Amino acid sequence: MRNKEWDLLAEWCIIRLELGRTPQFPNGSPSRSFLLRLPLDSGGRIDASVRAADPRGATVRRYWPQQPDRSGWVVPLDGGWAFSQALSDWCECFSRLPDQSFCLGESVTVAEEEILPFTVVHLKRVEPAAASRA
Repeated sequence: MRNKEWDLLAEWCIIRLELGRTPQFPNGSPSRSFLLRLPLDSGGRIDASVRAADPRGATVRRYWPQQPDRSGWVVPLDGGWAFSQALSDWCECFSRLPDQSFCLGESVTVAEEEILPFTVVHLKRVEPAAASRA
């Protein structure tokens, strides 16, 4: 299903993911979240060519209660993506993200120790120059 917002949301975007419903959190958990800065194509998927042109612009920050925040970059890995603390070394990845689209209000999955559902709760286009600032 195509979202009308995608015509406005090509290129770099800020995306907030919050933990969706799980057996441990039947109502989800906004305190367990990711904040991403990614280039999205018109279908809402990560645009690999735009990301490759500015790999430092594709950032992630993980917020989890009782744990220190983790930040790093979104790097390609096995047909999907990984959240890595080192831009050049995917071995230091702390989460994995399959190739999927980001659409406001929709679910996406993130693999940590287990596969978890997250909801896209915020999605906003940012200027390309602002995207490359960490």
